Parts: sequence; C-alpha cells; structure tokens
Amino acid sequence: MKSMFLTFAVSGMMMTAANLAQADDIQQRKENQQDRIANGVANGSLTPHETANLENKESALNHETRRDRRQNGGNLTNNEKAQINRQQNRMSRNIYRDKHNAARQ
Repeated sequence: MKSMFLTFAVSGMMMTAANLAQADDIQQRKENQQDRIANGVANGSLTPHETANLENKESALNHETRRDRRQNGGNLTNNEKAQINRQQNRMSRNIYRDKHNAARQ
C-alpha cells in the first residue's frame, strides 16, 4: 500500500513538473516572438501595417490561451498545448516572411 501511494505521488509530481515546463515554454516563445517583432520595427524590416497585423495575431493567440486556461482551472489540456504550439509555429513563419519580404519602412 505504501509503495502504491509513493508511485502515485511521484507520478503526480512528474506530471505537474511537465505541465509547468510546457507553460514556461509557451511564455518564453511568446516573449521571443515579441522581441523578434520589436527587432523588425527597430531595424526597419517591418512596415507599420505588417507590425499591426502581427501584433493583432499575437494578441488573438494570447486571448485564446487565457480563455483556454480559464476554462480548465488554470491549466491547458495536451490538445490545447499542441494547438498553441502549431499557432506559434505559424506566427513564427509569418514574422520571418514579413521581416524578409524586402518591404521597408
């Protein structure tokens, strides 16, 4: 009985640690993408229209993430994490394309 309790306790701690690491990854990626947008504005590789478009998309993704967390008691399901990851990948490609499309301020 004691070993079963320890097994459940350890597995619970591992799952919690994995969820916290995933949440940190999402937050870190969001910050990195914001830095990339700010860098594009500073060096002139993003036009005001491109910047506004990227910021609006980033804002929508942030709202969706907050809504998903509220619906699940502050956590994201694995499906929601995967969906956010795909959306962040798409956002990253959009930032790259806009910064490298030869449009200048």
